Amino acid sequence: MTVLNERVTTDAVLAVDDLSVTFPTDDGNVRAVRNVSYTLRPREVLGIVGESGSGKSVSSMAVMGLLPRSAKITGSIKFRDRELVGRSYKQMQGIRNNGIAMIFQDPMTSLNPVFTIGWQLAEAYKAHHDVSKKVAWAKAVEALELVGIPEPQKRAHQYPHEFSGGMRQRVVIAMAIINDPDVIIADEPTTALDVTVQAQILETMLRIRDETDAAIVMITHDLGVVAGMVDRVQVMYAGTVVEAGPVDEVFDRPRMPYTVGLLGSLPDPTMLGKRLTPILGAPPSLINLPTGCSFSPRCPLVIDECRSVEPPLTPTDSGNHFGRCHRWQHLASLPNPEKLFEHEEIGTIDDTILPGTGATHVGDDVEAVEQRLHQEGHSS
Repeated sequence: MTVLNERVTTDAVLAVDDLSVTFPTDDGNVRAVRNVSYTLRPREVLGIVGESGSGKSVSSMAVMGLLPRSAKITGSIKFRDRELVGRSYKQMQGIRNNGIAMIFQDPMTSLNPVFTIGWQLAEAYKAHHDVSKKVAWAKAVEALELVGIPEPQKRAHQYPHEFSGGMRQRVVIAMAIINDPDVIIADEPTTALDVTVQAQILETMLRIRDETDAAIVMITHDLGVVAGMVDRVQVMYAGTVVEAGPVDEVFDRPRMPYTVGLLGSLPDPTMLGKRLTPILGAPPSLINLPTGCSFSPRCPLVIDECRSVEPPLTPTDSGNHFGRCHRWQHLASLPNPEKLFEHEEIGTIDDTILPGTGATHVGDDVEAVEQRLHQEGHSS
C-alpha cells in the first residue's frame, strides 16, 4: 500500500490505491496514469490539478469504468469497500450515477438535443428506480429547483438549446445529483463560462454538497477554483501525483518545483505591465518518459540524482503534506521560491497600453494621455 493510503479509515467512501492506466498503441505503451492514490470521505472536496495530458481525466474515467477495453488498469478502486477494478461495464451500471456520478466538461455533449430537459432527467432517475413517469418527472423538477433553475416546472419542458451555457451546466449538475450519489466527479465544470457564472456554478456545487453530504472530486486546471473550493489538492504531472496535501499548505508552502511554477504563472493584477512567468519546455512524452523525475528536464533545481532516480511521494514538513521531490528541503529553505522560474527575457513591456485609456504607463491617467495627444497634434 502506498504512503498516501496509510491514513485510510473505514469512513472513506472512495479509496483509490496505486492506480495505473496504460494504453497500448502502435508507437508503444502510453502510461497515462501512474501510481495515483487518494481517499475521499463524505462531504470532502478533493481538487486534482495539472496541465492537459497530466492524467486527471483518465484517472476519473477509470473510477467511473468508462475507459475503453484496450486500457490496462492496475491497482485498486474501492467504493464503500467494494472493488471496482475488473468489473464489467454492465456491473458498473448499478454504481455509476447511483453511487458515483460525473459532471462532464461540455454540457452540450452530455445532453441530447432532441429531448426536453425534464424527459432526460426523468429517464436518468427511472434507470435506477422503479417508479412511474409522474414520480420521475416530479423528481426531475425537484432536481432543477435544487440547482437554482428558475421556474423549474416550465423549464423542464424546454430543450437544451433554449438554455444558456451556465444553465446547461446546472442541468448537467442536476443530472449528476438526481440519484443522490455518494461521490460526484466534476471534470472541468466551469470551462468556457464567464467568471460570474463560474462562481455561481461552484457555489451551487458546494450547496449541493451541504444538502446531500456528497463527496466531490474537482478536476481542473484553474488554480483559482481550487483555492476557493477544495479541502485537499493533488497536483499531477506526467501521469502521476507530484504533490498532495491541504490546499492552504500546498499553495502557501509548495514542496515541488512544478507546483511553484504553476502558482507563479497565475496572472497577478499587481504586476500590470509585466509578462507572465512560464515554465520553460513541455511535458514529456507518456510513451518515452525520462529516467528519474519526470519534471527534471524543466526543473531549475535539478541535480544528477533527479535524472537517475524517480523520487517517491513522501511526507514533507507535515504528515499530511506529500511531495515527489529529492530536493524539497532545499526548496523549503529558499526565501523566494517563486523566483526560480524567472528568466532574463521576461521583463517590463515599455509600451503597455492600459485598457480604455491609451496610457502607456501605470501612472498615466486619461487626462495626461489627452494632454499628450493634444500637444502632439499641435506639433504636427
